[in-house]
Amino acid sequence: MTASDPKADLHFYLQSARDAVLWKLEGLSEYDIRRPRTPTGTNLLGLVKHVATVELGYLGDTFGRPSGEPLPWLEDAARTNGDMWATADESREYIVQLYRRAWAHADATIDALPLDTVGKVPWWPADRNEVTLHHAVVRVIADTHRHAGQADIVRELTDGAVGMNKGNDSMPPGDAAWWENYRDQLERAAQEADRHE
Repeated sequence: MTASDPKADLHFYLQSARDAVLWKLEGLSEYDIRRPRTPTGTNLLGLVKHVATVELGYLGDTFGRPSGEPLPWLEDAARTNGDMWATADESREYIVQLYRRAWAHADATIDALPLDTVGKVPWWPADRNEVTLHHAVVRVIADTHRHAGQADIVRELTDGAVGMNKGNDSMPPGDAAWWENYRDQLERAAQEADRHE
């Protein structure tokens, strides 16, 4: 077994999550990428806007490397949860390009600094706001994968598309009839378990 490069490993998992989040937008209308699909308003373009904001904060500002990107949704007078949805004036192209610029900025931070570099998270309490770059990258990976999972569910609810990316759906083979039968099987098992409770 050969030793791996920790930064390369972290970057691989971060990039795979980034790619999955963006892929969920492909082929959908403006309405479908913006419409709230859960009671709390989860929507695809909002997830992209959020993960871009997270990267710029944790892998930029935290290490004294501000990106210079204007993020009006973080200002004091901004609407609550403004990083979780896109206004009608914030185009898909704008949000996607913001995310790509956030990648480049975050990657530059990861490349430039040792993993044990200590930064200060500006929005955390001052008595416990120090993190290492390693910690911050792992936090961003976890957050992005969490939101990629949300995006996967939202996309499936929207048009039935599933999977990690265009070339890897990570699903067992089966046509629509197979999946309907499978879902019915799960429903019966749930009902049976509920009767035994």
